[in-house]
Amino acid sequence: MTFTKKDIRKSYLARRLALPAEEAARLNEALLLNCREVHLGSPGFIHLFLPITAKKEVDTYPLAAWLREQYPGVQLVLSRSYLATGNMQHFRWDEQTRLVQNAYGIPEPDSGRIVAPKEIDVVFVPMLAFDKVGHRVGYGKGMYDEFLQQCREDVKAVGLSLFPPLPELIEDAYEGDVPMDIVVTPQQVYYFQD
Repeated sequence: MTFTKKDIRKSYLARRLALPAEEAARLNEALLLNCREVHLGSPGFIHLFLPITAKKEVDTYPLAAWLREQYPGVQLVLSRSYLATGNMQHFRWDEQTRLVQNAYGIPEPDSGRIVAPKEIDVVFVPMLAFDKVGHRVGYGKGMYDEFLQQCREDVKAVGLSLFPPLPELIEDAYEGDVPMDIVVTPQQVYYFQD
């Protein structure tokens, strides 16, 4: 098997979509338990993504509830994606935030207080797969890589994956790919940079 992003993307999306509902729920529950083991410091702003349910992405709603409970002063942040330009705009997510689904099934805030990338302390990052050095494969738009490059150097990038790392390195990873500091899976937490 080759380990190019295109091949990995196709294979791991199919693998995730094939998960029976009970197995996906079990994996999500185990992943959340492992998220509780990650030390996030004293964050002021934590960026989350909300799942595209049709693609069986990691269910981050329970993680959001736990973060609000564990870090009572934290501000959660969600993005609105502009796929035509590859840009993201970030908004504070609170009880007044109205969520709308975009054309790709991503729940996004329709408005709110804008948060600059430099304000964000922790970014939870979606992914299809990752390798043993922390490179990830997403959907191929490069939006999270661009976003993470706009953040402070000390931002903590935490990937969430339902699967363990790839058995080989991603063949076509390049300099513009921002590696994860940490990846949380249902099986364990992987630390790449600290």
